[in-house]
Amino acid sequence: MLRHYRMFAAYNRWANTQVYTAAAELSDADFRSDRGAFFGSLHRTLNHLLVADRIWMKRFTGTGEAPTTLDAVLFEELDTLAAARKAEDERIIAWTGMLDKATLAADFTYVTVVQPTEITQPLSSALAHLFNHQTHHRGQCHMTLTALGKPSLMLDLIYFLRNEGREWM
Repeated sequence: MLRHYRMFAAYNRWANTQVYTAAAELSDADFRSDRGAFFGSLHRTLNHLLVADRIWMKRFTGTGEAPTTLDAVLFEELDTLAAARKAEDERIIAWTGMLDKATLAADFTYVTVVQPTEITQPLSSALAHLFNHQTHHRGQCHMTLTALGKPSLMLDLIYFLRNEGREWM
């Protein structure tokens, strides 16, 4: 499972790069327009993804900034949001690279954001959620981009593995 999660960390970085590259081609108005995704616009959805990753990484590591609301807008401008995303992706890669089997299998406890409740679960299932959550909202980003007339992005894991991610095959 360690290799599996490390692969997902690398894939996560790659897929985020694809989305941010496509977002950079949008006008500011399109970037901020509500296209029906859960958080409305591409701007707000990309902010949410960074918010959620920071919350989870704070839970996992005990370090870093953790917003207190899931709809926080951390960055108004795409360039600063992209730089923060890149840094968070590198942080996730570095952290998953340091995990060992015992840590991954162990329980950990955290407090939820929306309805503050203490939850204890295996780290492995929470980490699976982190990557699944990214995929879920990147799908909404993809929908937003195509609704704005942009070409579909090739974001499938297998596409990553057959190209840039060959080391994981």
